[in-house]
Amino acid sequence: MQQVGKHTFFASDLHLGAPNWSQSREREDRFIRWMNSIEADAAALYLVGDVFDFWFEYNTVVPKGFIRLLGKLAEWRAKGIEIVLFSGNHDLWYREYFVDELDIPVHHHPIQLQLGDKQFFIGHGDGLGPGDHGYKFLKRVFTNPLCKWAFRWLHPDIGVRMASFWSRRSRLSQGSEAEQYLGEDEEWLILFAKEQLKERHYDYFVFGHRHLPLDIQLDNSSKYINLGDWINYNSYAVFDGKELHLRYFEET
Repeated sequence: MQQVGKHTFFASDLHLGAPNWSQSREREDRFIRWMNSIEADAAALYLVGDVFDFWFEYNTVVPKGFIRLLGKLAEWRAKGIEIVLFSGNHDLWYREYFVDELDIPVHHHPIQLQLGDKQFFIGHGDGLGPGDHGYKFLKRVFTNPLCKWAFRWLHPDIGVRMASFWSRRSRLSQGSEAEQYLGEDEEWLILFAKEQLKERHYDYFVFGHRHLPLDIQLDNSSKYINLGDWINYNSYAVFDGKELHLRYFEET
């Protein structure tokens, strides 16, 4: 339940680790400055996938780096600010680390949530809707327990480096074409949301994945919000208890 006078924030697609260390570090610092700017108003923060460009947890090893963000998340949890994490298509392989070390629940599938009197459908967005059959097949491979078990037997220096290379290559290979709005009849997540509305009412669909900030009215009472990213847009959404708004972090 949202605290009176406090806001719920949503952000996604930081892709920390891509395309190189220096740009990733600058993005991490910028995101933390945003967190500092909203801290007094924050009841909760939903990180809706692809926070990391690659994340894989071995039994005793997690990827190096991003300690500033992890420390900030731990600080918020200590202050009682709720944080919820979703896996994305680049950071599919969360296990217990965030739950055990940071008290942050992790969702691997979309969730339905009520905030105030509004109904939310929240998820990263990968693999939803029609099309994208190649990725849907790869996701089944990547999440297969046998495949994850086999990958875990690689030494972390080899496994993480190899997977990070392919993860960065996948993200960067899409270029500007992946950031063009295709229209309601071609945007898979819009088509998915409209199908969901045939079964149940939602006030807001909140997704990441698309790397394009979008605020689309689906019908008289439902909206689709895409959170954009922190590579090009520094975009996020905020729910004030009555309405959900798409916003941009602008430093003065």
